[in-house]
Amino acid sequence: MAEDKQKQLLHIVIGGELEDLEDVTFSNLDEVEVVGVYPNYAAAYDVWKSKAHMTVDNAHMRYFIIHVHRLLDPDHDKDLQG
Repeated sequence: MAEDKQKQLLHIVIGGELEDLEDVTFSNLDEVEVVGVYPNYAAAYDVWKSKAHMTVDNAHMRYFIIHVHRLLDPDHDKDLQG
């Protein structure tokens, strides 16, 4: 059964208001929203897209997907490339 289970590739979705559209510096770190942790990119993308659509009227509000699996296992992507 373990063979059928896909490896978790954790992703976190966060968002907040940026100081400047040219940089990724949040205006107030206390107000950065940690939306959630997701088991794969597709799930994280769906949530990211939904949150981004809800804040479309605020140009300084941005949401990001952080690839946690790359931080936990930096050699994983290298192994896939051969």
